[in-house]
Amino acid sequence: MGIRSVVAPEPGLTANNQLHHHHHLNSSFQSQNHHNYHTIRIRGSFLVILLSIISLALLVAVFILIALVRRLKSSKTSANGNPTVSSKSNNNNNLPKFAAHISMNFTSSPDQKRNCLYGVNSGRLPSAKLRGVQVFTYKDLELATDGFAEANVIGRGAFGVVYRGTLSDGTVAAIKNIRREGRQGERGFRFEVDLLSRLRSPYLVELLGYCADQNHRLLIFEFMSNGSLQKQIHSTGHRHQPLDWGTRLRIALDCAKALEFLHEHAATSVIHRNFKCSNVLLDHSFRARVSDFELAKMGPDKINDQILTRALGTAGYMAPEYASMGKLTTKSDVYSYGVVLLELLTGRTPIDTDRPPGEHFLVTWALPRLTNGEKVIQMVDPALQGEYSKKELVQVAAIAAVCVQPEADYRPLMTDVVQSLIPLVKRLSATYPSTSSRFHNQLSSPMS
Repeated sequence: MGIRSVVAPEPGLTANNQLHHHHHLNSSFQSQNHHNYHTIRIRGSFLVILLSIISLALLVAVFILIALVRRLKSSKTSANGNPTVSSKSNNNNNLPKFAAHISMNFTSSPDQKRNCLYGVNSGRLPSAKLRGVQVFTYKDLELATDGFAEANVIGRGAFGVVYRGTLSDGTVAAIKNIRREGRQGERGFRFEVDLLSRLRSPYLVELLGYCADQNHRLLIFEFMSNGSLQKQIHSTGHRHQPLDWGTRLRIALDCAKALEFLHEHAATSVIHRNFKCSNVLLDHSFRARVSDFELAKMGPDKINDQILTRALGTAGYMAPEYASMGKLTTKSDVYSYGVVLLELLTGRTPIDTDRPPGEHFLVTWALPRLTNGEKVIQMVDPALQGEYSKKELVQVAAIAAVCVQPEADYRPLMTDVVQSLIPLVKRLSATYPSTSSRFHNQLSSPMS
């Protein structure tokens, strides 16, 4: 007879109680599993974030390393006297070929040599031998200007006072004592030194040197003996002989070539942003050169791309889209050029509230008349006394008309303006055999 083994239930534990007990154990097990899963998920998220941060740091380090290597190569290249040069090709043999290299860094503080600023780009400017830009002390310039005597003042502007001075080697120069206004003034000074030491063109006023002796900031330029275009056109005295038609056309072409160089022949386009009559200077042969780059800005990569910035400049010369919305492009300079061209044509200033109503603003008064031959003749500067070609006058008026169009897209490139003016200037010697001797000197000048 077999014996059956029987296990008795725990005392007091009924069937229902057993079921409840098992359910409780199962719930506890599920809760523990949920807790473990949540912990694993948090740890996984933390690892993902940590890996992302590490990857980003490595990426930044790689970029910094690449930048340092490029900077080192650039420094070695400059030290060897082989600066990087880039220029756009020009198939027209009548146009000069220019090259410029612009690379700027404003983050580094300037090195100093004898208390004078010695560098801007990457903390150092090109050597004096390479670029011809000298470093002066304040004492040097005090001696050159007789202690900045009032008798030597040749110009005053919003950014400082310009003195005529004679350097120690006998060179006559224009010495600009810049009015500093905080950090922005320092930045503008450094920008202009760096820019002009790299941009070389016969249509830009040459920078001879600079000084940053302690708190003094000065720029030394070649001296332009015939002063500004504004004084030549708008002077009320009788000191200046009125500019003849040929000279005005030559000046118009020189200015167009200056802006063409800045916009289209520099490695990076430059927008002057303050092109006007007072910033066009004339040498002994009345050849024009553009000056004053305090407000200049590096342009976008493409011609029609725009920069949004604070509108700075001179009333009457600023393009509508720039004056009202701060939209700056190379076409903003084209508009300013059109205003200067109108001044050469009419002898009027951009804004003149002394004139009758409707004639206060040069552009709004002239624009409707520029496409009408008879009205164009009525607009001509009386100082010309009828000594001009009507055909050429109409052509120049048409160029001015497209340059001052309210819509930037309708304005031409400066290259187009140059190509339109070159044939007019070439015909001048044949058209005006009795024109002034100073204009004959211009035609034989190496700048032609």
